[in-house]
Amino acid sequence: MGMTRAEPPPAALPAAYRSRLVLDALESAGLTGRPAGWPERLAGIGENRVERELARPAGYDPDRLAVFLSPAAGRRLEDLARAAHRLTRRRFGNAISLFTPLYLSNYCVNRCRYCGFNSGRPRRRRRLSLDEAEAEAGILAAEGFRDILLVSSEDAAHVNVDYLSRLAGRLLGDLDFASVSVEINIQGEDDYRRLFEAGVEGVTIFQETYDREAYAAWHQSGPKAVFANRILASEAAARAGMRRLGLGALLGLGDWRREALALGAHAAAVARHYWRTRTSFSLPRIRPSESGRPGDFPHLLSDAELTQLILALRLCFPDSGLTLSTRERPELRDSLIPLGITQISAGSKVNPGGYGEAAGPAASTEQFEVADSRSAGEMADALRKMGFDPVWKDWDRGFRGRAGT
Repeated sequence: MGMTRAEPPPAALPAAYRSRLVLDALESAGLTGRPAGWPERLAGIGENRVERELARPAGYDPDRLAVFLSPAAGRRLEDLARAAHRLTRRRFGNAISLFTPLYLSNYCVNRCRYCGFNSGRPRRRRRLSLDEAEAEAGILAAEGFRDILLVSSEDAAHVNVDYLSRLAGRLLGDLDFASVSVEINIQGEDDYRRLFEAGVEGVTIFQETYDREAYAAWHQSGPKAVFANRILASEAAARAGMRRLGLGALLGLGDWRREALALGAHAAAVARHYWRTRTSFSLPRIRPSESGRPGDFPHLLSDAELTQLILALRLCFPDSGLTLSTRERPELRDSLIPLGITQISAGSKVNPGGYGEAAGPAASTEQFEVADSRSAGEMADALRKMGFDPVWKDWDRGFRGRAGT
């Protein structure tokens, strides 16, 4: 993995975040490092223990998640799949929510070794003006989307709270989107609150990896190189009143079982302290980009391991959303959706201007290579053929309150 960059020693809690309850929960459980003996502990779990956990009501505790992540559970995938399918249908019915990302900028100040937007390499860069972003969103609205995720590299000089607030107003007003979420450079509590008051109701923050040592190796420089701040920002978003908080790790940077244990503890800590914020999980696997190919990553998951991870999270978090993106190929997505997935992206373009401009060498750089290129209509048809109901929005804006209500 190359030389590990030494992260500066932790300083006092930055004023922008105000609370570290979630970070403390992860650190006290030893889940931001490499606890000794954990692989042996998982390997020592027998199939009789898996059987006992399958017989229990769904719900989270750390030991239960460990059981479902164990090699023994990996030998019982069909049993886990049946239980997860029944549970998901009981809690969510046949509904599968559809959303799509809208990339606003690929200018970036970070040097992340896995990302197509890496600032240390030449790229075809582009920023969208407010008018350009609204025009891109108009294309998506015409396809039926009413749930949109605004995505950007770390380009705070352009994609800032004022820009996002104004764009959210246009999307919710002029284009009648029902839900706007953001996946951007991390913010402090006050700025998340400003976004919430502007109509943004969801924040997605990928920790990338919960292994502090691996995190330092993959994030070479830039604001994102500080491991703790992303965990602190997830709590700041919840404190600000965000209704939805998407959590995830970029699978392939660290051992997937260890990432899953930390991801579960992260979600549980948020739920314990901020019950009004609904957590969900995204499970992206590393995809090829202009910064790296699969062979560069030592912890790639197999399809069976990704399946086990989805099943384990569903059985431990029965009411949490599970999102599957276009990083996965069509046939795999179709096979995984019945096992616990509640939300999918469709027709995704992962570069600024991607919906309105023709693909080709002149197009702006993509963050990664998309594996499932089906359009929104094609994805909706595929869901119906599988017996699911595509849902383009969850609720009308008239039913939404504001922070503290």
